[in-house]
Amino acid sequence: MTHRNNCLTKLKNYALVGIASIAIFGCETSSNNSGDNTAATVTTAINASYDSQFRGNYWTKEDSQAVYLNEEASIDDRIKDLMSRMSLEEKCAQMIQGERKHVSDDDIEQYGLGSLLSGGGSLPGDNEIEDWQMMITDYQSAAYKRKLKIPLIYGIDAVHGHSNVRGATIYPHNIGLGAANNDSLMFLMGKLTSQEVFMTGINWNFSPCLALARDPRWGRTYESFSTDHNIISKLGRAYTKGAMSVNMVACAKHYIGDGGTTYGTGLGEKVDRGNTEITNEELTNELLPPYRAQLDQKVQTVMPSYSLINGVKMHAHDSLMNKVLKGEMGFEGFLISDWQAIHEIPNQTFEQQIATSVNAGVDMLMEPEKWKEALELLVKNVNDGNISLERIDNAVTRILRVKFESGLFEDPAQRVNQNKATQLRSNEAKSVATALGEQSMVLLKNDNGALPLKEGSKVLLIGEGSNNIGLQCGGWTIEWQGGVDKDGKRHTEGVTILEGLNAAAGENKMEIITDETRANEADVVLLVLSERPYAEMQGDSDDLSLTGTHAHEGNKDAIAAAQKSGKPVVCVMLAGRHLVDLDRHIGNWDAAVMAYLPGSEGGSAITNVLTGKKNFVGKVPMPWYDKIEDIKKPSAKLLYEVGYGLTY
Repeated sequence: MTHRNNCLTKLKNYALVGIASIAIFGCETSSNNSGDNTAATVTTAINASYDSQFRGNYWTKEDSQAVYLNEEASIDDRIKDLMSRMSLEEKCAQMIQGERKHVSDDDIEQYGLGSLLSGGGSLPGDNEIEDWQMMITDYQSAAYKRKLKIPLIYGIDAVHGHSNVRGATIYPHNIGLGAANNDSLMFLMGKLTSQEVFMTGINWNFSPCLALARDPRWGRTYESFSTDHNIISKLGRAYTKGAMSVNMVACAKHYIGDGGTTYGTGLGEKVDRGNTEITNEELTNELLPPYRAQLDQKVQTVMPSYSLINGVKMHAHDSLMNKVLKGEMGFEGFLISDWQAIHEIPNQTFEQQIATSVNAGVDMLMEPEKWKEALELLVKNVNDGNISLERIDNAVTRILRVKFESGLFEDPAQRVNQNKATQLRSNEAKSVATALGEQSMVLLKNDNGALPLKEGSKVLLIGEGSNNIGLQCGGWTIEWQGGVDKDGKRHTEGVTILEGLNAAAGENKMEIITDETRANEADVVLLVLSERPYAEMQGDSDDLSLTGTHAHEGNKDAIAAAQKSGKPVVCVMLAGRHLVDLDRHIGNWDAAVMAYLPGSEGGSAITNVLTGKKNFVGKVPMPWYDKIEDIKKPSAKLLYEVGYGLTY
């Protein structure tokens, strides 16, 4: 702890002289830089620190001659040389991933785990860039103290921006990105998100999600681009292409069928982690194409789904993982299990679950808490003949290939990575996030010329979502289930709808009113309705109404206040899925906009389209059902078809 605190103090001192972006690469300094803060001196010191910390302090004469540590050698030769030096225990350790809260630096030095991750909301220190960089540096230093000096690969769910980190750019969730359907912007999102992830010393992002969501009762619906596999393929491919253009390791998930589970077969007899009943034709023509598109981009990792396909848990599905993905489709990267997912393989002990999943094709086990037991049992399975050494060698070869390809052996803590961003929420990142937000807006109704908002008008803004970053961003933001602004503290940085409108008020000669007692003065009411943030499991619901179990508790009063005003009403909905019973309310509104979950720049994006600075281009990306009972009916009544969306 003393080491980290001393380093952090030095880093913050560096920031005072304007060189924090260089200083965070290391905490050791040369002896001759006291009082000399020129860029050249600092760069020299940092380079010396890099050599000292990751090579000079730990490398022996034998290491300097090892083929696998020679970056000039071919990757095949490096893998062959390293594998020849590894014991069974060291190989098995490469196949284990623990969670940072349950793994110490000493554990890494002792056991040599191949990987670590941060779960949703698992944050070091004060959640500052320096805290992340220091944590990764310490973990990688521990790995380098081992004889073979194999760096960790550290993973994180940066699913709509680097969303664990306060102040990062938060992009719209996938459902909104599907409405925008702009692959050029998706490429930039993949690239810019990766650059912010690199700032924290991490080079593996568990994204993109390629779910084809068929039931809005699923709490992960917003993680799906669309029910159209062509849209999913196009946007997922563009995102991964952007990520890999700067050498980020991407992860296609969740293979396969996660969005098609039958209601009643999942956890709590709902949707999540349930059974997907599907024909071979549907599997081939609808679910596999997005993954083929990922393999076209040479995606390096794939994560299986918690769910089942026709009664078989995906983490135990030998045919779909080994025969189809690795065999017929030619996937050359490695498969990483989802969070403790193998524990859900039924009627087996933990030891048997490990053997079943590894033999079915899983190469790395995400075991956040039981990593030590998993390692012991993996070795035991090999010694007992339940898993062949050939299978272990294949898995480890795949893992090492990704580590070599991504440059981890040369830059384990991403300290000299030229691709990382220099700041969070750069002007470029905010611009791309705003554009994606603008294009994700779907205009559902616009009667009586209600939109765009008229120059010189007085706008009464009501609804909790009108001034709440947490409600704009939804789940998987800072915390696993997301959160809301409260007690005057923002959940993360961004622009609220109120702030966006106030910023544009002068140019548009508008007055923004937030005092409902002044309703009689307003020309129009802007009603903002929201869902409370949620994520997997907790987000499943069979009540998708505007005032239902997952709706914000203030919606009911806001709807009543808007109607009571007697003024024209424009409604903006912040939600991660299409809400039902909308037809019961929309007749009372002159205009209605589905904004989905537009992210940190949502206030600017919404303002730009409401004022007419930008036009509406978003289209409904999945069926919008009228009633709950219509979901999945063969000829269901739809409120809006896929592709619906008005423009000015």
